[in-house]
Amino acid sequence: MASPGKKQFPLRIDPEVWAEVEKLAAQELRSVNAQVEYLLREALAKRGRRVAPPPPRPPADEAD
Repeated sequence: MASPGKKQFPLRIDPEVWAEVEKLAAQELRSVNAQVEYLLREALAKRGRRVAPPPPRPPADEAD
């Protein structure tokens, strides 16, 4: 399920690119979805596009 306020869209991606994103996500302890968003934000910043930072995550004991 998507978080409230998050845009959902289908993504067609080369299997090799997907595999590398999965590996990177695992190394950085992120979900693949969070990793894709992180990489997109990083790419936008490198191109000079300003995007508001994501909202902070609640502490693990308050998430439930």
